[in-house]
Amino acid sequence: MISNQILQSTIDGLKGITRIDLCIIDTEGKVLAATFPDAERFVEPAETFAASPADSQVISGCQFFKVFDEHQLEYVLLAVGDSEDVYMVGQIASFQIQNLLVAYKERFDKDNFIKNLLLDNLLLVDIYNRAKKLHIDTEVRRVVYIIELNRDKEGNELEKIRGIYGGKSKDFVTAVDEKSIIVVKELSENENYEDLNKTAEVILNLFRGDAERDIHIAYGTIVGEIKDVSRSYKEARMALDVGKIFFEEKNIIAYSTLGIGRLIYQLPIPLCKMFIKEIFDSKSPDDFDEETLVTINKFFENNLNVSETSRQLYIHRNTLVYRLDKLQKSTDLDLRVFEDAITFKIALMVVKYMKYMESLDY
Repeated sequence: MISNQILQSTIDGLKGITRIDLCIIDTEGKVLAATFPDAERFVEPAETFAASPADSQVISGCQFFKVFDEHQLEYVLLAVGDSEDVYMVGQIASFQIQNLLVAYKERFDKDNFIKNLLLDNLLLVDIYNRAKKLHIDTEVRRVVYIIELNRDKEGNELEKIRGIYGGKSKDFVTAVDEKSIIVVKELSENENYEDLNKTAEVILNLFRGDAERDIHIAYGTIVGEIKDVSRSYKEARMALDVGKIFFEEKNIIAYSTLGIGRLIYQLPIPLCKMFIKEIFDSKSPDDFDEETLVTINKFFENNLNVSETSRQLYIHRNTLVYRLDKLQKSTDLDLRVFEDAITFKIALMVVKYMKYMESLDY
């Protein structure tokens, strides 16, 4: 169904050109849009006209028209004015609203198709049959973006993004829940992952002014067929979750950059607990003091380089060696040895993942 705002702007535009007043009433007798204040007085004549077999009729000095959607009466439009062109303007208005009905219905059908495609609710044969019926290309490069933000009740964010991508018939903007907006974007042959990140930056900049918002944007890998769009969506969804755990400082995260975090995210919690117990025995990385944790993280950032780490921490090289020795005594892991460093790094990530999952339980 067309929104009342669209109907109002349509008849306002026609009045501005023709100086003829227009009113749209639905089949339940409700005035949806009007260019004059006392439109309610025409409700009863409109209901009488709606029940008649005529497609257009003059009642109480007004020209009435019926607007159909596939032979189903949707609206009654009336035109009021002294001009001889009232009938012609009314016909133009009813024709324009009929075209809007067709356009909105096609948009709804496409939106419904994309939602079911993303959620894997369609059989393979149905995907291609419906795509063909809706004139959607099946073999072009696409990628799925998920934009997560605290949406307000008016849903202005959805329209804001549609203002950039929704107007293009080849891109789709939709939502499958209250928290996030999804963009299925068609790509040209020469667009790569660097370009995808630039697109994410453009979307992020739309909401830069909303300082209170915690905005996250994630995107999956590029797919070449429409049947694989749901895979890109699942990848983007995983990137969104994994990004919150291991890359909380980033607003934009790509599935292809998740690294080992993607594997850890798929581990069952009991297995994670078993692993941590084997590595740290009765201890936990949470038990380390702030100084130790800062030292560990800085050591990893500098690729296990003792000299560079001590320089950035503004401490003597021997002080850093002492801290690493102390850590080795308590954990039996020497971070200067690559294999031990890898084990420790994974263990820290597993603990971070477990804490995040526990927070979701509450």
